Amino acid sequence: MARSTSVHGDQSRLAYLLLAPSLVLLVLVVGIPLGVSVWQSLHTTSGGVDPETGFIQQGTQFVGLDNYLAIFSDPASSDAFWNAFSNTTLFTVVGVTLETVIGVVMALIMAQALRGQGLLRASILVPWAIPTIVSALVWRVIFLADGIFNEIIGTKILWATEGWQAQAAVIIADVWKTAPYIGLLTLAGLLTIDNQVYEAAKVDGSSRWSTFWRITLPLVRPVLVVAVLFRLLDAMRMFDLPYALLGRLESGQTLATLAQFEASQTNYGPAATYSLVLMAYIGLVAFLFVRFLGADVIGDDDRLSRKEKRAAAQAAKAKAAEQATGTVVEAGQR
Repeated sequence: MARSTSVHGDQSRLAYLLLAPSLVLLVLVVGIPLGVSVWQSLHTTSGGVDPETGFIQQGTQFVGLDNYLAIFSDPASSDAFWNAFSNTTLFTVVGVTLETVIGVVMALIMAQALRGQGLLRASILVPWAIPTIVSALVWRVIFLADGIFNEIIGTKILWATEGWQAQAAVIIADVWKTAPYIGLLTLAGLLTIDNQVYEAAKVDGSSRWSTFWRITLPLVRPVLVVAVLFRLLDAMRMFDLPYALLGRLESGQTLATLAQFEASQTNYGPAATYSLVLMAYIGLVAFLFVRFLGADVIGDDDRLSRKEKRAAAQAAKAKAAEQATGTVVEAGQR
């Protein structure tokens, strides 16, 4: 027994030793920047240009939670924050919803045994493979007043101006680029489904619509949940696409672009505050998503299987007791 405990302790120490480099690297690239951001969010930066040297002089002053309270109390900060917050939420909800629907349709098409299947899959993935900044610049040309998009829809919408059209431009460009990502991961899930399942459903007279909702979607759900979660978290920190497509337009301002703008103005306190609020927002959404929709992501299936095993064990015990009781009764009757 003592030897077994000693071996287990040695294995634990070896495991921690192997994890140590990764933990140190994680502290360096995540912990230190996070700590600096928290420190900056509790301070304000003040300064100006030194008339003698011409250099910018800066100083910091501890202000506590004033940068956080300014989100609700200061009109200018409040308006900028809630505009960026609403845009971030809009781009995330509408964009990811459309990407999920279109991505699933793409996956269903790519999963079919069609002629030129390889070429079809490669062509669908081209938008996702293009760098975001390049994609944004291409769409910026497409959305010109006399651009291709207006020619197709037969109107003259100024997409790069304040209003709903700027928000729609960001969503359209984002959906075009990232829907193939969800389609690719969903396709991987579809290819793992045994064809015998579909054959059995066909024999039972199930329609295509019923087969999709009752068989395909439940079986591909674990993969789809992970794909949507990753895309959801990525969309919430969107920066490069709206920044390159619309510039400083308020209609395209997100929390990430707002934080960058404040930092470019040497307002490091508010910039760090917006970044930390965005991090908390992403963490909350991820927690709620995993809690209510993504059981497979955090291994709840293991807990469910344990519950099922306990229930099965209890049922087996009850059945054994019932059989034992029946045996005793039969013996008494004899």
